[in-house]
Amino acid sequence: MFKRFYCFCLLLIIFIPAIGQSVNWSADGSSYYQVENGAIVRVRLPDNSKTILVSKEKLTPAGASGAIPIKSFTVSADESKVLIYNNTQKVWREDTRGDYWVYNRTSGRLQQLGKGRPAASLMFAKLSPDNTKAAYVSDYNLYVEDLATGIATALTTGGDRKNINGTFDWAYEEEFFCRDGFRWSPDSKKIAYWKIITGNTKVYYMVNNTDSIYPGLIPIEYPVAGEKPSVFKIGVVDIGAAKTQWMNIPDNAVWGSYVPRMEWAGNNKELIIQHLNRRQNESKLMLCDTESGNVSTIYTEKDSAWIDIAPNWDEDYANGGWDWLNDGKEFLWASEKDGWRHLYRVSRDGKKETLVTNGKYDVMDIAAIDETNGYVYFHASPENATQKYLYRTSLNGKGSLGRVTPATHNGTNSYEVSPGARFAVHHFSSYYVRPVREWVNLPGHKPITGASNVDAAIAAADKSKSNIEFITITTADGVEMDAWMVKPAGFDSSKKYPVVFYVYTEPWGQTVKDVYGTGRNFLYNGDMAKDGYIYVSVDSRGTPVPKGRTWRKALYKNIGILNIHDQAMAARELLKRSYIDSSRVAVWGWSGGGSTTLNLMFQFPEIYKTGIAVAAVGNQRTYDNIYQERYSGIPQQDETPYIKGSPVTHAKNLKGNLLYIHGTGDDNVHYNNADMLINELIKYNKQFQMMSYPNRSHSISEGEGTAAHLSTLFTNYLRQYCPPGGRR
Repeated sequence: MFKRFYCFCLLLIIFIPAIGQSVNWSADGSSYYQVENGAIVRVRLPDNSKTILVSKEKLTPAGASGAIPIKSFTVSADESKVLIYNNTQKVWREDTRGDYWVYNRTSGRLQQLGKGRPAASLMFAKLSPDNTKAAYVSDYNLYVEDLATGIATALTTGGDRKNINGTFDWAYEEEFFCRDGFRWSPDSKKIAYWKIITGNTKVYYMVNNTDSIYPGLIPIEYPVAGEKPSVFKIGVVDIGAAKTQWMNIPDNAVWGSYVPRMEWAGNNKELIIQHLNRRQNESKLMLCDTESGNVSTIYTEKDSAWIDIAPNWDEDYANGGWDWLNDGKEFLWASEKDGWRHLYRVSRDGKKETLVTNGKYDVMDIAAIDETNGYVYFHASPENATQKYLYRTSLNGKGSLGRVTPATHNGTNSYEVSPGARFAVHHFSSYYVRPVREWVNLPGHKPITGASNVDAAIAAADKSKSNIEFITITTADGVEMDAWMVKPAGFDSSKKYPVVFYVYTEPWGQTVKDVYGTGRNFLYNGDMAKDGYIYVSVDSRGTPVPKGRTWRKALYKNIGILNIHDQAMAARELLKRSYIDSSRVAVWGWSGGGSTTLNLMFQFPEIYKTGIAVAAVGNQRTYDNIYQERYSGIPQQDETPYIKGSPVTHAKNLKGNLLYIHGTGDDNVHYNNADMLINELIKYNKQFQMMSYPNRSHSISEGEGTAAHLSTLFTNYLRQYCPPGGRR
């Protein structure tokens, strides 16, 4: 889920070329900002006229030889100040700590925030709404800095790994996308923030054997399935007094619970939070009085499986946000309670709701809300789950569904829409059209430069040169699944070819998408089609495709069970084709796909003869509680899904050729999964091959030569045990 910000908890790796960074829109949506030759420039639409907001020369600190580099930046709504982020360093997934600078366009002053603190130690710096202060996290504490005086004040104390203020522990970051853990009040007088207490959370120690003669331990507070979550607190600190009022949010003393979302409730007196129970199948929206700390539940939703929070399906909400309407009297909310993910208008007291989107389709994500003209824009694909388009409908729930994307743009379309929904950047690609983008106006979808880049790209592309075929496979169970198949170059139906299945199959990974790059194996050193392989991927039940709630939540308590069955049944259907060699059937995947690979090899050894599993979860009890309990339940209440779904349970059935790959520095799927699996294979005298990458993380991307080594290993093994080429 990599998503744009690599947020799949079980890492899905599929080759999709980047199609551009997010647009840095102006507050009124009439312009956007970008960096050109070291300067920050405003580009006004639709004429694309440019104005330099901050020149490169003005970004040179006193006594420095050159301007500060710009990793990213934000511009205040009135354009008086620019906040610049640089010298960044990675925290787990993303570069979320570094240095921050503020340029004052009125005075011409350039100042560094937190200047006395260690380099690259500031996180999530944000200007106050009145632009007089900035707040940030450093070393687990929250600070506010007066921009006029440069004086910084600690708003929290005692922060450390066990007491985290204004940011989160590993599990919240990975599974709820919670990184930035504080919010300014609209009047700039208070800050609401999370405090995560990990004192009772058990520590997982990774071992670094490569950076010194003696091994080093790397501790991570990591609550595995069955362990109580880290404790949360929501506080509101008064900037002047540096005193926190804690919200009286209920928690279950035995099981624990979660608060994955928190925002100011459209005023300076209340917060709104989303509270989830431990099983994540009951969601309560609560209003919190910031003066007394009292809370009241305004909206409750239950699901027999689980409830997805907004960032699970719409990456924009990973950075916070709440969609208030009608001057704060209502808000927009998503639910699957009618069988599809639809949007509702909910009154502030939760007593009234209006269905906004209606029909047998899923809202894939919210693109923009144009309250002035009464519309919500969103991505959906009612007819084809492998594609994506922009739609809109009336916010009052009385309008019809209107497609904004032109009918000729068949493929995957995504839009970055301006505030006010006047303009958008339209990104397009399909399996045979390379990624292209264009600026359009809305709702007319007319390119602001005249000619359509997308139309030109589609016209220039030669569909006949692609050997990718999108198919639907219907299994003996009557389940219809989308798939793609890449046939060998010079395909001869009278010959028999080996088939390689690429799998993921868990709730975080859709592999069958009509996008450019589909069908390419990024680990294979060469061209699989030219070498004579058939390459296939199938989206089975439980994958996050827009086919409705029943499809997606069929996997509840069925990970490693139903998805494995579906994949095997799809393979059996394909093996009925005369040109597929049933003696040469391979499967591979990474992370959740690695787990699927193991389970397919172990549960259906008569089908899959060769498998390559990378960074796999071998035992579901080892993975973090937020993810695994969401989909498998709490093991103390029912451990059966964990046992039946874990590859270690079925390892004794291995018959084919298995290559297992894992990084010893994997903070996501820990290396003990490898050891547990290896023990089971040894126990039953099952021969296999194994490659560990010292001190590499879940992506196995660190270190000189790693990518080439991994690709060579993968390719050589596949060619040796599943030889390419057609045979008669």
